Amino acid sequence: QVQLVESGGGLVQGGGSLRLSCAASGRTFSSSAMGWFRQAPGKGREFVAAISWSGGGGVTSYADSVKGRFTISRDNAKNTVYLQMNSLKPEDTAVYSCAAKRYGSSRLKEDYDYWGQGTQVTVSS
Repeated sequence: QVQLVESGGGLVQGGGSLRLSCAASGRTFSSSAMGWFRQAPGKGREFVAAISWSGGGGVTSYADSVKGRFTISRDNAKNTVYLQMNSLKPEDTAVYSCAAKRYGSSRLKEDYDYWGQGTQVTVSS
């Protein structure tokens, strides 16, 4: 069983930055791929970024809408994955959730086994 707890959300002006954190419990973090997804009001959950497990080289992938602005990273010593969000736009407003799966990363939410509760990010114009 893996438990995920997100933090770091909040209200920020457009053009600003936030860093989200996702702390994972359990001893399988280093062999888990981690993903960030978001859900805006009235919309479905969408892929934001993912990072493969450490043995897979920590390969990252991003949605086109955030590429060049967001950066996903992981610290296996702290069992934590981060999402650095720069140049935020009002359309980035959503609940951001982290998710975990074994080994290889995926852009599909259906592939992930464990989910956090989410943290609200609100970007004002």
